[in-house]
Amino acid sequence: NNLVNKFQFRGIAWRHTAAQHSTSIPLLMLSATSSVFGSQCSSVVISFPQDSHRGSVKDFVNFNAKQDAELLHKAMKGIGTDEGTILMLLTSRSNNQRQEIKAAYKKAHGKDLVSALKSELGGLFETLVVALMTPPISYDASQLHKALKGAGTDDDVLIEILASRTCAQIKDVVKCGGKLEKDITGDTSGHFQKLLVILLQGSRDEGVDEDRIENDAKELFAAGEGKVGTDVEKFINILGNRSHEHLRLVFDAYKKLAGSDIEDSIEGETTGNLENLMLAVVKCAKSVPAYFAESLNGSMRRAGTDDQTLMRIMVSRSETDMLDIRACFKKMYGASLYNTIQDDTAGDYGKALLYLCGGND
Repeated sequence: NNLVNKFQFRGIAWRHTAAQHSTSIPLLMLSATSSVFGSQCSSVVISFPQDSHRGSVKDFVNFNAKQDAELLHKAMKGIGTDEGTILMLLTSRSNNQRQEIKAAYKKAHGKDLVSALKSELGGLFETLVVALMTPPISYDASQLHKALKGAGTDDDVLIEILASRTCAQIKDVVKCGGKLEKDITGDTSGHFQKLLVILLQGSRDEGVDEDRIENDAKELFAAGEGKVGTDVEKFINILGNRSHEHLRLVFDAYKKLAGSDIEDSIEGETTGNLENLMLAVVKCAKSVPAYFAESLNGSMRRAGTDDQTLMRIMVSRSETDMLDIRACFKKMYGASLYNTIQDDTAGDYGKALLYLCGGND
């Protein structure tokens, strides 16, 4: 059976044959201007317009949930699985569209699409596909619960999600996640726990309080480098409650006052998971895309790939700011995110990640 399906992926005609699974996928070039992107990675941060779409995955224009459900059904029908069709279709539809496909599949075939996909796939590719089929808020909630489950706590996941998400996103995650605060207080302790709980409220101040900028900078200096010992409570209160816009101005004022960056003070005054959480909050206040570019680099530059972190970021940022993350990655590390992923991953899993990346730089 050499059935040929013709898809239209982000404006690129793609003919897919069952025998072509192993062929390299085309680069999905997206219009990008690195000179504009660069501002997100510099010390002087210029935010992009909030209404501009900075994701690599967008709503598919000629979308038909019923047809897509049938394509997936055919890809899983009979002996063998057409992984190529699955990965290309799911990575070229937005999450909202994937939910419509899921509903159409159940209506047509009387069973859950995610369960069907899990029965046909395996390994990292299966994990990635399940993540793609999960609504973003539910995905964040599930990742937090997973981080808190069992012996030990995956602090890195708690830090990444709670430091990087908007207040509105965090509030939605809390509604979806049930007993998150109870689980966090049961699994963490001390100042680390306190800052996590503050972030979990999703209630940062809005805008910039001009009258507070200099005072906040002085309080941070007095709480750290300006005294023997550290007043951690001051750091927690300011970092956990001020808006990102306000914090950026505070950090600038702090540097003029102390002659060094706020990160230097945090690294000198704190240790362990509290230090990591505070640094993540500072980095996200300065530039969320740069923070994720650094995290992606760390997931692939160590001995052995941290696939869970790589997957989580690629899935969660694909519809948010992947274009900016790519630009920051290139500026910070001198290599494209696309090529780095290509060198570090393989198979259908690797191909799907490349589609989520959205193109080479």
